[in-house]
Formats: sequence, C-alpha cells, structure tokens
Amino acid sequence: QVQLVESGGGLVQPGGSLRLSCATSGGIFSMYYMRWHRQAPGKQRQLVAGISREGTTHYSDSVKGRFTISRDNAKNTVFLQMTSLKPEDAAVYYCNAAGVHLDAWGQGTLVTVSS
Repeated sequence: QVQLVESGGGLVQPGGSLRLSCATSGGIFSMYYMRWHRQAPGKQRQLVAGISREGTTHYSDSVKGRFTISRDNAKNTVFLQMTSLKPEDAAVYYCNAAGVHLDAWGQGTLVTVSS
C-alpha cells in the first residue's frame, strides 16, 4: 500500500517562502506521476502543480513563476518550493501519487499566509 506524508507547512508572511515535502513509501515512486493540490476553506480542491516520471512539470496559472515542483526519486520524495506567497495561497496542501491502478493521497499540510 502506497503511503504519502506531507510536511513543511506553517505560517508565513505575504511575500515569504515555504518548501513542502511529500515522502512516499510502499511503492515504486519513480513510476508515479506526482501532483500537489490545495484546498482552501469553503473552496474546491484545485490542482497546483504536477511532475511526470521524467521530470516534466506543469503548473496552474495562479502559481506559475512562483512555485516549483521537483522530485528526488532516490529519496522517494516530491517537493513544492513556494515563493512570493500571497494570502490566497493559504490552504491545506495535498500530495497525490498517480499510476497504474493507483490514486493515493496524503493527509495534507496546512499553509497559512498572514501578516
């Protein structure tokens, strides 16, 4: 069974930075397409960024140029570097692993952006 554990969330001031991590276990990480999603209170979960097995990335328009997704296959971990954070980036951030017969989610890490 694939398990995902997010970390790195916290309180940051507008304009600040955070780096989220998602450690996986129980599967073959290098085979998965990895995504970060987020969900703010009262809003639907939205896709933030994704990275393929080969390292091809894509981003939502709202974070493009500010967030960077990366992966370390040797450490079975995917990262989300977030810079120039805005109050509207505040949400619970979830890691997602997708593969053949796989759609696994972590429990999320809370990001608060406030002065």
